[in-house]
Amino acid sequence: MISAYLIHLAILIVIYIILTLSLQLAMGYTGLLNLGHIAFFGIGAYTSALLTLAGWPFWMSFILSGIVAMIFGFLLSIPTNKLKGDYLALATMGFSFVVYAVLLNWTELTRGPLGLPGIPRPSLFGFNFSCNLSFLILTVIVVLVSFFIIRRLTNSPFGKVLESVRDDELASKTLGKNTFKIKSIALAVSAFFAGIAGSLYAHYITFIDPSSFTIMQLIPVLLIVIVGGLASLKGTIIATVVLILLPELLRFVGFPSSIVGPARQILYAVILLLILVYKPKGFYGKVELK
Repeated sequence: MISAYLIHLAILIVIYIILTLSLQLAMGYTGLLNLGHIAFFGIGAYTSALLTLAGWPFWMSFILSGIVAMIFGFLLSIPTNKLKGDYLALATMGFSFVVYAVLLNWTELTRGPLGLPGIPRPSLFGFNFSCNLSFLILTVIVVLVSFFIIRRLTNSPFGKVLESVRDDELASKTLGKNTFKIKSIALAVSAFFAGIAGSLYAHYITFIDPSSFTIMQLIPVLLIVIVGGLASLKGTIIATVVLILLPELLRFVGFPSSIVGPARQILYAVILLLILVYKPKGFYGKVELK
């Protein structure tokens, strides 16, 4: 029983590592305060779920979930190109509300508030990842590949250009860099990894509905990025593990089930305030949150 519970937590941690690393690419390295990231997560989840329920093989649905999310990420970068800071945050938040409204009201496709039940577990080369242990192995492989790609990208010359856009976009333009193209690529790649994280989430939970992808679900993801530190992949991974396991301790304190949810949100808020006061850069951050 305990081992099954730990495997469940490990799967959630691995999926959220992919999701938070993808947000780190846009927010930490490029300086894009994207509050619509949870929408890419939902787009990937629904794309993969709908395709597999229609009979498509998992590997095609998995790849297309990232590609569809990437397309929406690129499209979002076009109208928000000249926005910064709070204005960018509000615009991307509006995008997440639009996606939520579409998922909720396009009942012919998404079944609206009824959600999509019976999402099949992944199957590759005749092997069905039906048990949680095998699914954990699959997610670990995906997170290792994702981490390798994101790390190579951020350590490459292109990653240095991303940081230059974050620190001083005007100076980057003066040096001849196409900042619109750079930010569009960063947002699109970030959305791609959020989409594949959504695919894994949908096939693990086997049921999704629009309430799984609201702005409230973005709060812990955003908190992980801030606590781990902006532009720090190592900090993001550590913060993901800590902030997913920490609220689980509340289950063993003996609180009534009716207050466990609010207590978890209060805990998140207190941690965020303490981090912002005593460690403005997070645990391993290279820049301060502006």
